[in-house]
Amino acid sequence: MGPLIQRKASAPAARAARGGFGFTLIELLVVIAIVGLVAGIVVLSVSGDERRVTEREAKRLAGALEHAAATAQWRAEMLGVSADGAGYRFWRRDTGDRWSALTNDDVLAARALPAGITVTAIAYAGAPVAPDVILPFRASGRNEPFTLQIASDTWSLQIDADPLNRVQIAVPADSR
Repeated sequence: MGPLIQRKASAPAARAARGGFGFTLIELLVVIAIVGLVAGIVVLSVSGDERRVTEREAKRLAGALEHAAATAQWRAEMLGVSADGAGYRFWRRDTGDRWSALTNDDVLAARALPAGITVTAIAYAGAPVAPDVILPFRASGRNEPFTLQIASDTWSLQIDADPLNRVQIAVPADSR
């Protein structure tokens, strides 16, 4: 056992004599490659793709629209949705024909869109609409078709609802 212990103890002394207490070029290159790969993944995941964010927001709004139509029928009351560019809001119609903002439903809560994403009402019953319009969901479930548009600087999607309250997301013909 004596010579084995002596050999291990002398290895650091031999390295120190050669000046070898550092990293090899291969070790440095491997570490730099790993750090570069991780940094690239972090940048891609943090920056976010406008197209992916726009699609996610369109799916979220489409689900909320279907929920609003079903809720209007279930509660036997008129609900509505408005889009103001930076976000959207759901409304309830009072007995005095006044609209009040919904606050008691998490799905139908007012939503501010991420920076660079806008939402606008395009059409209701086949006709263009004013920017401040509230699109209604009737208690009877028989609603007029409407179209909303969610857009970023480089990508836009249409959300189309039919009279049976089916909601579809499509790429507008001018964006293809």
